[in-house]
Amino acid sequence: MNKNDWILAGVLFLSAAVACIVLALRPFGSGGQAEVTVYFDGEELARYPLDVDRSVRLPSSEGKYNVLEIKDQKADITEATCPDKICVHQRPIGRPGETLVCLPNKVVVEIKSDSAPGIDGSTR
Repeated sequence: MNKNDWILAGVLFLSAAVACIVLALRPFGSGGQAEVTVYFDGEELARYPLDVDRSVRLPSSEGKYNVLEIKDQKADITEATCPDKICVHQRPIGRPGETLVCLPNKVVVEIKSDSAPGIDGSTR
């Protein structure tokens, strides 16, 4: 490789790095009002705004429950009576379309927005 090839490779690398940084820092969605929708056994149980911090105990069947915590515009299941606790170990969600699921307790937590979701990827 000659000197010009190295310069071209460097410019392409820097351009790709800048594009990745810009895309990573750009917020997803179009900024509509997001809310947390909770489903139990396939039916809607409750809706909560994502911008209000709160902790809610979600009752399930036979005395079982999940604790949903909404904080810093993210929703997280912090406590559950299910045996495997997979729902507790999931990362907090905050973007429209993301979900938390507790199969043993039949609880699904989903983030919804009143605006159209933004493009999160494309192919050619």
